[in-house]
Amino acid sequence: MAADNCRLMKLCDLTLPTPEENLAADEALLDLCEAGGCGEVLRFWSPRHYFVVLGYGNKAATEANLPFCREQGIPVLRRCTGGGTVLQGPGVLNYALILRIAGNQPCQSIAATNQFILERHRDALAPVLAAPIAWRGQTDLAIDELKFAGNAQRRRRRFLLFHGSFLLRLDLALVEKTLPPPSLQPDYRLNRVHGDFLLNLNVSEDAVKTALAKAWKAATPLTAIPLDHIHRLVAEKYSLREWNFRV
Repeated sequence: MAADNCRLMKLCDLTLPTPEENLAADEALLDLCEAGGCGEVLRFWSPRHYFVVLGYGNKAATEANLPFCREQGIPVLRRCTGGGTVLQGPGVLNYALILRIAGNQPCQSIAATNQFILERHRDALAPVLAAPIAWRGQTDLAIDELKFAGNAQRRRRRFLLFHGSFLLRLDLALVEKTLPPPSLQPDYRLNRVHGDFLLNLNVSEDAVKTALAKAWKAATPLTAIPLDHIHRLVAEKYSLREWNFRV
């Protein structure tokens, strides 16, 4: 069944103008698939501006340097999935997978889904990076114990959203300024500061996109973009202080 699902996967290479729209788009695509409007989807997007993204349960005052962000005009927003707080911006490639749960044995649990997707990404990217890639922590990909990708998921009844970021050329010095050490961290981090823990891959976006699209057999463009729903989610959630600073 998983192989059949891959053959039907749609490809959505879509970067919207604002950070809020790009966060909302992942949830809107999950809603679209859950409602029966589409099968499975692989989306790519690349942020044009810097912004901090909190995980669903993160506390902004703890996980972000709010005074610095306010001073520099860097928005602090919240996504609909768990995981830790990250800096988004130029030099980051984001992806989102909307995968069917029913009948897809590897996606029957959170842990099984992590393994299924991260092992596939590890194998797909190994030829591109020409380096040994390791699955570390619960949802990280790393080279020589340096993290270059983090991931998170949200599950509905029929479909799940699994999305993450690849560091290609992110300003790691700005990560140090915008994010304090995380309150929760994987064992392999060993309390290292961001600059000693994160790794830029310095490969092209196209190389990563091509490898992942091939791994998921995503080739047919998605044409039914739920723009109205995206804009509604921005207006009702992602642009609101009540959502972004709710914890």
